[in-house]
Amino acid sequence: MHNRVIDKDDEYASHTTLRERNNPDYPLLHASISCKWTIRSDRTQNTRTEALNLIRNRKGNLPHIVAVTAEPMPTRIVSIALGTGDLDCVYHFALYELRDSLVELQNEDQLDMLNTMIDGRRLRDISDLPFDLAA
Repeated sequence: MHNRVIDKDDEYASHTTLRERNNPDYPLLHASISCKWTIRSDRTQNTRTEALNLIRNRKGNLPHIVAVTAEPMPTRIVSIALGTGDLDCVYHFALYELRDSLVELQNEDQLDMLNTMIDGRRLRDISDLPFDLAA
């Protein structure tokens, strides 16, 4: 008679391909994060091209595809945040501070653009990123 000892780690989710012991050759890409200190139109296109290539060539589930930036001009952020939906979302490393500075400067055009992206769920603060990736 063979007594098998069951490890607590084997007790649950024992068939999922996400566990290495069930499928050690399973390639897992949870997220693709493109980091751009500032945004220029040529680099915006690179980010979109990378995202489209991941979508087209994926073997498993679609990973989260996001960009992180420190761009201080919302009108430049728009070029990557709005559009065809290639990216899930854009994250700013200091979104609250950017909004506060635009209010202080009374820059209504930039502030309107910023609020449009935030209200449209296309731009979030970097502090949201870990929670969004967990979803």
